[in-house]
Amino acid sequence: MLVNKKRIEKINKSQLKKGEFVAYWMQASPRLEYNQALGYAIEKANELNQPLLIFFLIDAKFPEAKTAHFKFMLQGLKELKTKLKNEDFNFYLIDYNKLEDIKQITKKASLLISEKAYLKHLRKWKNQVAAKVKIPFYLVESNLICPIEEVSDKEEYAAYTIRKKINKIKNEYLKEYQLQRLKNKNKIEFENKNLKFVKNLNQYLENKNFELQQDLSDHFRGGYKAAKLKLNDFLKNKLKDYEEKRNIPHLNFQSDLSPYLHFGQIAAQEIALAALNSEYDEKSFLEELIVRRELAFNFVYYNQNYDGSLKDILYDWAYQSLMEHQADEREYLYTYQELENAKTHDKYWNAAQKEMLLTGKMHNYMRMYWGKKILEWNSDPEEAYQWALKLNNKYSLDGRDANSYAGVAWIFSKHDRAWKERKIFGKVRYMNAAGLERKFEMEKYIAKINELTN
Repeated sequence: MLVNKKRIEKINKSQLKKGEFVAYWMQASPRLEYNQALGYAIEKANELNQPLLIFFLIDAKFPEAKTAHFKFMLQGLKELKTKLKNEDFNFYLIDYNKLEDIKQITKKASLLISEKAYLKHLRKWKNQVAAKVKIPFYLVESNLICPIEEVSDKEEYAAYTIRKKINKIKNEYLKEYQLQRLKNKNKIEFENKNLKFVKNLNQYLENKNFELQQDLSDHFRGGYKAAKLKLNDFLKNKLKDYEEKRNIPHLNFQSDLSPYLHFGQIAAQEIALAALNSEYDEKSFLEELIVRRELAFNFVYYNQNYDGSLKDILYDWAYQSLMEHQADEREYLYTYQELENAKTHDKYWNAAQKEMLLTGKMHNYMRMYWGKKILEWNSDPEEAYQWALKLNNKYSLDGRDANSYAGVAWIFSKHDRAWKERKIFGKVRYMNAAGLERKFEMEKYIAKINELTN
């Protein structure tokens, strides 16, 4: 099955050279299933009758990545390594040090392929590589259902503005996809000059002194196999009641697939098709998976200040409203350390923070409440935004993701509408403990989190 050409972008001007193999830099899609970047690499290898080199760069200095993030990623890579070996692919894991590593890896390649990037540090990395290598460099959209630039050529205002654009084209892309068979499986040998190959992933993790030595394996284990188990459980036991129960904190009627989507261990395309083929109503779930998720990617792609100043990401009414109420008296003010250690007066907020610390994921509804309180308990909305991002990126397995940046920005009104003006929040949406108690059995949520600490 051929990759849709609208998913493919050439990002440098180098021409095809007569090399020895096609190179695929696997970075955002470490999987075999529904991986159009790998699919395009196989297409080009077959077209040139050359073998395929797949390499994954493990960057120990990756921004904000901690032990739990690396462990989750490496668990997936360990499973993938076995699958690729069984399929006779040339696959190398490399301890990344500098750009020169990629130039050396691709020295004898005919061309280079990788996945589309959205966050600015990843876009910068791939653009630097494009300028460095002397071969064509293609990026393939493999982690979104609809190609981002096909949906829109600008930052969208809200879900209602992007929804109609996605719905107009999604049927062209929301289709089953299978890899072609790679014809040439000759072994590829290349110079081992200054490259550090990673052969033992467990040993690699032990040797690196990463910050935050927590183990979340009881709650989330990395890899496609674990992702499929989560997906099948969701479809069988949760999708039927998803609309009614997804916001109830003490229940877990969410898919729990966001960490796997973030690390590219399963494709949104595969998840969406599985939901469409289920016996239950999938509309509410697909609204989150496709419309809301792709709105988040639109945000970070077209607004590269997504982790910077609120002034550059919020609508004028929201930013002005927050600034006008900046001097409002707050009943409680907390330091970053007090928040990080769940040391506030609010037992529901503390429970949400502990859930994230202990499991690597917070219930989505509680994450909204959690963020609103960070805004309320800090007299500087700009600092509150940075604190919320920092905590989420540090402790959530699905942090450092387009969805995370958009989700935290939503707390400050991104993609939301104006509400009745009030103290501190101005016209930004407000949430409080009384609202939680009115809607949910919050003591059951507290008891659930307490069980995790015992």
